[in-house]
Amino acid sequence: MSHFPIFLKLQDQPCLVVGGGDVAARKTLQLLKSGAKVTLLAPKINEVLTTLLQERRISYLQQIYEETSIAGMSLVIAATNDSAVNKLIAQHAKAEKILINVVDNPDAGSFIMPSVIDRSPVMIAVSTGGSSPVLARLLRSRLEALIPSNYGKLAGLISRFRQRVKGHFPNIKERRRFWEHILQGPVAEMLYAGQEQRAMHLLEKQLTGESPSVDSSGEVYLVGGGPGDPDLLTFRALRLMQQADVVLYDRLVAPGIVELVRKDAERIYVGKERDRHALPQDQINQLLVDLAKQGKRVLRLKGGDPFIFGRGGEEIDLLSENNIPFQIVPGITAASGCASYAGIPLTHRDFAQSCLFITGHLKDGTMNLNWPALVQPQQTLAVYMGTHGIEILSRELIKHGLSQNTPAAIVQQGTTSEQRTYTTILKNLPDIPKQYEIKPPSMIIIGDVVSLHKKLAWFESN
Repeated sequence: MSHFPIFLKLQDQPCLVVGGGDVAARKTLQLLKSGAKVTLLAPKINEVLTTLLQERRISYLQQIYEETSIAGMSLVIAATNDSAVNKLIAQHAKAEKILINVVDNPDAGSFIMPSVIDRSPVMIAVSTGGSSPVLARLLRSRLEALIPSNYGKLAGLISRFRQRVKGHFPNIKERRRFWEHILQGPVAEMLYAGQEQRAMHLLEKQLTGESPSVDSSGEVYLVGGGPGDPDLLTFRALRLMQQADVVLYDRLVAPGIVELVRKDAERIYVGKERDRHALPQDQINQLLVDLAKQGKRVLRLKGGDPFIFGRGGEEIDLLSENNIPFQIVPGITAASGCASYAGIPLTHRDFAQSCLFITGHLKDGTMNLNWPALVQPQQTLAVYMGTHGIEILSRELIKHGLSQNTPAAIVQQGTTSEQRTYTTILKNLPDIPKQYEIKPPSMIIIGDVVSLHKKLAWFESN
């Protein structure tokens, strides 16, 4: 270990930054975040530093560096563009036993500044000993994806309840076990979701014994898996996928996304296909309740977004009736994902000022749609589950006034390596499934914006 990791308390401490450019500005902002009193020394300063000076957040000495400049400072940062001057500052600071950081020359100083993940009061520092700042930043970005933005609030909640928990659980092992359950259970998840008051209320109840023990409290995560590309998952979705005990997933969830679920989690397929359901919807709803009552963390993983033709509202309705804690994580819906990857903007100033999301799922052999509302000018139609009724869709739209020459497209397995986009006009749209073996899931897009596909297509290689 070439450097000893340490966190300095710089609140109201005098710190000097020598330099007036972009690097000096970044270091100054970092010091200000810690509450330091920053003095800047340079013949001239950039726009960012000028703004800080105007806001009276820093002091400014408009001069070149002199040995006496570091007198009385607790910490100095040498950030000039002259390596000889930076080394001289380091020599003077070390002689006075003042902490010194030399930008881009870690060996010349007495400390280095790491990449920081700030979840105050939780702070995580990542360092490569100055050998590769780029690698440190990459490591930080990986960790940023794993650590919820509200982690600091969780630390604050623990601080507020620490003494009460200590009094309630005198035994250190019991106390540790209690906090482990809190940090990995509904209380923490409520805080991550921004529900601070609910989290405090639940923690109060668990301390006073007004609710079941934390061992028996389960929770349901209703998570949108997006249109197919695992890279489009949200940070929160990935985190919940890694901590679930059991996952219920359907046919529209891409295999690559299912593979990101915790390896030892129980997996239950509840997929629904046309006229064939692995499990009826009412049984899925009840299964979520039953598993949560067993104390399990249940992940309900859906393709796209759970609230856009995903029947998510039906599932959480029963959860609410049974007082099961749950949270909802939106996903990128198929219309947005498929259109973006196909280079078809759903709205465009010159072509469409509105977009309608429609389910083309047949009921009793027909489509029960408000056809007049679908044939408005400068409007895009994004049709989910429409390939089986594509002839009815094309015929009725034309019958109700939409031009038979309106551009149309079918995007199959959008955002994945199997994506294929087939463009045509509305009149010929039913011919596409006859000419090609369209693989589900697929999205139909109808409107003048489809004409932009050839120019804006960026994802498909063909």
